Amino acid sequence: MSDQPLLLTKRDDGVAIISTNDDPLNRMTLAYVDQLEAVVEDIAADDAVRAFVITAEGTTNFSVGMNLKELGAGMRAVGVDAFFDQRINLISRIETMGKPSVATLFGYCLGGGLELPLGCTFRLAAATGAQIGLPEMDLGTTPAWGGSARLAKTIGRTPALDMILRAKKVSGPEAMDIGLVSEVWPVEELKERAVALAVELAAQPRLAVKAMLAALHDSEDKTLAELLAAERAGVHSTMGTPDAAEGMLAFLEKRPPVFNQ
Repeated sequence: MSDQPLLLTKRDDGVAIISTNDDPLNRMTLAYVDQLEAVVEDIAADDAVRAFVITAEGTTNFSVGMNLKELGAGMRAVGVDAFFDQRINLISRIETMGKPSVATLFGYCLGGGLELPLGCTFRLAAATGAQIGLPEMDLGTTPAWGGSARLAKTIGRTPALDMILRAKKVSGPEAMDIGLVSEVWPVEELKERAVALAVELAAQPRLAVKAMLAALHDSEDKTLAELLAAERAGVHSTMGTPDAAEGMLAFLEKRPPVFNQ
């Protein structure tokens, strides 16, 4: 059995890069989920990290999803609900920690290989070769890591049902057309572009970014009054901060602001 690390992590310029290290399949094994959980908590606690990228080694597949050979053992060890709750809670932690995240989708992005990116702030896809979907119907079951809920919230009920009920896989450009990803790039440029986006996000004022991520989380389920209240809370949380002062000074001096100092 290989003793290579299941995850590779790197931090630079306010950005952390988490890369699954199981090329070419980049499977989401039991040990992988445990390690990712620990890495995500570490990133959440590290004030020097202001944005992060979730990607995978190689350019063949982001992830074929869970190693199904481990499914029975995993559920027997902790129980069905606890087993799936760990994965749902992990993705929710990524979604709500207050730091923007960018996922890369290339090659197979199936099952958990789509459900994990659905918890990220932005998703970038390869222009060719990507096969993105929730194929659980072909296994006689349903998505279990929050995939159906997040996919419906992201692209709408009917397109989500079209993908799920037909076990349909979409390409990068098709994912762009239905609002599943925000950018499409040649696969050889994809990771570089994801890191560039994360660097851009990391340079934005940290408290203001956190406030907007909180305000617009589940925005489709909030009333206008709730969204306005969340926006006002963001105003109060950033008022008088060093970044707010820097932004105003930079505007008056007609120069780019330098935040997070």
